[in-house]
Amino acid sequence: MTTQAHLVLADGTVFTGTAIGAAGVTVGEVVFTTGMTGYQEVLTDPSYCGQIVTMTAPEIGNTGVNLDDEEARKPMLAGFVVHELSSVASNWRSTESLDAYLRRNGIVGIQGVDTRTLTRHIRDVGAQMAAIGTEDPQTLHDRAKSAPPMSGRDLTGEVTTKQNYAWTQGSGVWLEDGRPAPSKAPHHVVAIDFGVKQNILRCLVDAGCKVTVVPATVTADQVLALSPDGVFLSNGPGDPAAVTQAIETTRTLLGKKPIFGICLGHQILGLALGGATYKLKFGHRGLNQPVKDLLTGKIEVTTQNHGFCVDMDSLAGKCEMTHVHLNDGTVEGLVHRETGAFSVQYHPESSAGPHDARYLFDRFVKSIEAAR
Repeated sequence: MTTQAHLVLADGTVFTGTAIGAAGVTVGEVVFTTGMTGYQEVLTDPSYCGQIVTMTAPEIGNTGVNLDDEEARKPMLAGFVVHELSSVASNWRSTESLDAYLRRNGIVGIQGVDTRTLTRHIRDVGAQMAAIGTEDPQTLHDRAKSAPPMSGRDLTGEVTTKQNYAWTQGSGVWLEDGRPAPSKAPHHVVAIDFGVKQNILRCLVDAGCKVTVVPATVTADQVLALSPDGVFLSNGPGDPAAVTQAIETTRTLLGKKPIFGICLGHQILGLALGGATYKLKFGHRGLNQPVKDLLTGKIEVTTQNHGFCVDMDSLAGKCEMTHVHLNDGTVEGLVHRETGAFSVQYHPESSAGPHDARYLFDRFVKSIEAAR
């Protein structure tokens, strides 16, 4: 039995389809992500907290769901939009259908949407608040219009760990030449969890790091009390300018320990250095975003998920841009001239996505070794 559902945007645009996943109504910022695979990694990426995610691939769910591919303890996105939900889960690793997984985790979704039209609309007018549910479109429109926008929201408290923990699992893949992961972890890295993806932690272990994960609310003194060799700033959701405590913590740590940031961590580093951030019209999300490493000249195909961007002009004289997005020229990486702290906007852990940028974890380890 199918139940009619609607996706209604704050500007009044209505898409009608059928309900999938959990029953109820959900509200969030509607965005889109490109890529033929990786829907489970998308669902469990904490950076999507507060967002309704549209998959641009025409069919989603054909390989089912398994516990090994989760990037967090549970999905944290607000809602899920697909053109067609596969009725068959055909993969030897699958333990559950996607629809059952959505229901079990309380994720409201909709299928039967013309996702090509929806994506083009978002590209034209920008990401905006929206609502999904089986209620009448006017009620959903009212919910979408009254929802707080993503700008100004600190969502890290909804996704961060509540207490410190050690992470020891690696992926078993060495970064550059296929060597097995080292048996010892000589470098102690404190990873500040703003919504960290688990494969980032695996890549740090692969690179030879002992990893201690700490909450987003950690202070600089608490970080230093753990005697780290380096500090990692993780990905996460929301507006980076609203994560004021993390900005202050990072500012205090600058020059005391090598620092590496990814995604929200990249934005927080830029803000800690006195820079500014701004909201992109519709963001960069997907598995096929082209980036140029300005240090090597190499072109990388990258995984990305962000709606905000660092303003490099605001860091003039302090930082160098190390990576640039080849579609729109926005900054994808920076390095602080004085301390060597560096960061990238994209996701080198490649889960899901290409492995082109995993060398960055090796670069972080080399900066730790140089500091020693």
